Formats: sequence, structure tokens, C-alpha cells
Amino acid sequence: MTAPAAGQREPRPAGLAGLRAEAAAAAPSAAEYGAGAMIACDQVVRIYAVGGTDIQALQGLDLLVAEGELTAIVGASGSGKSTLMNILAGLDVPTAGSVRVAGRDLAALGARERIAYRREVVGFVWQETSRNLLPRLTAAQNVMMPVSGASRTARARRARDLLGLLGVAHVGERRPDGMSGGEQQRTAIAVALANRPAVLLADEPTGELDSATAADVFAALRAVNIELGVTILVVTHDPAVSCYVSRTVEIRDGRTSAETWRQVTADGRGNTTRHATEYAVLDRAGRLQLPREMTEPLGMRDLVRLDPEPDHIGIWPEPGPSP
Repeated sequence: MTAPAAGQREPRPAGLAGLRAEAAAAAPSAAEYGAGAMIACDQVVRIYAVGGTDIQALQGLDLLVAEGELTAIVGASGSGKSTLMNILAGLDVPTAGSVRVAGRDLAALGARERIAYRREVVGFVWQETSRNLLPRLTAAQNVMMPVSGASRTARARRARDLLGLLGVAHVGERRPDGMSGGEQQRTAIAVALANRPAVLLADEPTGELDSATAADVFAALRAVNIELGVTILVVTHDPAVSCYVSRTVEIRDGRTSAETWRQVTADGRGNTTRHATEYAVLDRAGRLQLPREMTEPLGMRDLVRLDPEPDHIGIWPEPGPSP
């Protein structure tokens, strides 16, 4: 094999081998990345074979979620949101990279450990209400069913407490067909919390609901986060989520591309104001996705020029003169 000439880069292996090499080079130790985080995704790749073609649903995604956070994941259809949620739920496995949830390395879990993980560590709420509840059981019975290692009295008390916290105590003796869509989803959240999971995952939980009912569901998730301290990650297209979360992570083309952080400040008179700041994500491989609404008006494509300054980096269209 001929060595590269001086000044030339060593060619990177193509395909999956290249992605794995890039993931390995991103940091000296995956264990150091996200130490102490409730959710740590390190250079996660997921490739599906569809009709003889490899589809890269996730392309080296990095994500950290701290314990107790209520975080929203947003992105266009096909961006990789649901793939990420399925991996975090233990329903799928990454092709490359590492995923840790509540201290567990998901790639190292065996079949039985993966079942225990889904029962004890994470709770999951689906978009389709029919997937969350058993139709022949009442709301209380649905919540009681997954609770293990407890007496019937303790399970009934757990169901009553959760339904009360979520504002649906009144539907405890109703079956799903006797509830509204919003009541079904709030009951589904109670079911997902029945075994006291460390993480609650919700994939488009308001996708089938009107805006007012969706607001009730988001408010219920916020109440759970505040009262129980459970870490919540919710995938949504609903812009109303911004009123209930302090952090929104955008996924584009299988990678985290931007984050919006929100905080509330108060003046001396007690008046509160919400502030939102959007950041682009510079991932651990040094990649930065620039928003199209910024690049297209400037004609930026293919190549840009970087100018280092003492306190920032300038990005200019190429070709073109510096200002």
C-alpha cells in the first residue's frame, strides 16, 4: 500500500467502516463523554437496508440529557427522531456508537436484560392511543397491571395517586372507549410511570389531539417532571411544547443540529419574561449544521471560508471578498 504524499490526508475508509472510525476518533474514551448524564448518545449511527440500499437514519448523533430534565426533540419527518426513540426504548440497536441510559450500556444488554430494562428503567408513550391501553381494562386496571412485586392494595394506591397527579382520577373505572383522547393519553402516561422508571419517553403523544387537549397533555408531562423528578424526553411536531420545556433539541439529517434554551426571568415587580436563545450544535466530530434560512440568502453552498478571530470564527461564502 502506498503511503500518502506529504501534506495529503490518510484516506478514510468508506461506508460503515468510516463511520465507526470517525466515532472512535471523536474522543479518547466513550465512558468520559456524558459521565453522570441520564441519557448519553455518543456518535450514534443507525443504518437500515431497504431494497438493497443502505439508509442512514442516524449519522453520528450526539445527545446528552441530564437527570430530571424535560426535553423536547423536534425535526422534520425522516430526520431520525423516531429511530432515536426506539433505540432509547430498547426496541432497536445502533449500528455504531454507544448509548447509555441510567448508567446502562444498551449495546451490552442481553435479551433478558433488555426486557428488564423496558420494564424497569424506561416508560414509553406512543402516539396512537390504541397502543397504550388495553381496551378491556379500566384506567385503574391498566395502571395496576405493570406494577410488580406489590400487593393489590399497593398497586391500587399507586394507580390512584398517578391518575390523580395527571388530572384523570375521574376516569379510574372507565375503559378506554369511555374516555376522550386527552384522557387516554394522560392515562397512558400514568401506565408508563407505574413501575417508577428513571426515564419517560413519549413519541408524538399529542399527534392525534387538538391544540387545547395537547396543551393539557403537555401540562401533565410538566407536572410529572416537577412532582416526581422523572427525566422526560418527548418527540413532537407541536410548537406548543415550547411553553412547557426549557430545552428543545432539533434533529436534522440524523444529527443534532440546533438547541433552543428557554429561561424565565423576573423583574423587581414580580413580572416574568420568557427568553429563548437558539444555538447551533458543534458535535464531537467538529461538524456544524448551518440553518438553510441563513445560508441560502448568502449563496452559501459546497464551500465556505473560515476566518478565525480572537473571540469568534467568521464564515464567508466562497468565492467572495472579506468585508
